[in-house]
Amino acid sequence: MVQRRNVEFEVDGGVKLRGWLFVPTGSAPRPAITMAHGYAGVKEHALEPFAKAFAEAGFVVLLHDHRGFGASDGLPRHDVDPWRQVADWRRAISYLESLDIVDPLRIGLWGTSYAGGHAIVLGATDRRLRCVVAQVPTISGFEQSLRRVAPENVRLFEELLADDDRAQLRGEAPRRQAVASADPSQPASYRARDAVDFYLQPLSGGVWENSVTVRSTRAARMYEPGHWIARVSPTPLLMVVATHDTITLTDLELAAYERALEPKRLVSIEGGHFDPYVSGFSRSSRAAVEWFTQHLG
Repeated sequence: MVQRRNVEFEVDGGVKLRGWLFVPTGSAPRPAITMAHGYAGVKEHALEPFAKAFAEAGFVVLLHDHRGFGASDGLPRHDVDPWRQVADWRRAISYLESLDIVDPLRIGLWGTSYAGGHAIVLGATDRRLRCVVAQVPTISGFEQSLRRVAPENVRLFEELLADDDRAQLRGEAPRRQAVASADPSQPASYRARDAVDFYLQPLSGGVWENSVTVRSTRAARMYEPGHWIARVSPTPLLMVVATHDTITLTDLELAAYERALEPKRLVSIEGGHFDPYVSGFSRSSRAAVEWFTQHLG
């Protein structure tokens, strides 16, 4: 049996982050796992099944919404600052440490997609973590941008970012675009069909809008989690990679894995970026449970 509780904790600036705490029955304290969603998503975006799988294996699990998204506080809304999210996630680790039901010496971290990049950064820079799982992680925002933006559109793309910055100098709010859209006339972060289907799926009780600040794109383009991967060691790293990932790019992930030092493990899931959430869920979740059990159990 697993109980899901609504929880909140405070981060810098008095902002409250909110999420779910999954607590398995049985004696405490227990090892714990901290989780968060990817780029411009919310915790309801296919993450609860992972949290339940981990809790059913005996772990206390914290799954939170990033600042400005879902149930969490934070202004402007739907603004993705990767380093702010990393800093807030450290506070989530501290929150877990403070709970009587958690063994503070046995905490692991699971991140996927953009948050998979955060998992690499946090694994390299926070030794409280006893192991990390990075699922289809962002490795290089710059390299991803090179492949997403056609050469003939780069100039227009750069001008969009510059116009947004000029508008903010005039006191205007950050400009916005869609997170995902198949309409070529609508500015959007993602146009791939699998991304559109994933982000626009019906959510059960989730609060999400198909909107993200334009400046989030600039921040994403500057984010390079792969630079940190060799520093994760000696913290054990599991990387889950999709074989045909056109979002965070399979070849970048495999090259980054080669740069990682031991202890490490690679698990391949057949399909695209979102298949580890759906068709490959059994394999991806089982691999993570085994990793956490090995290093936290």
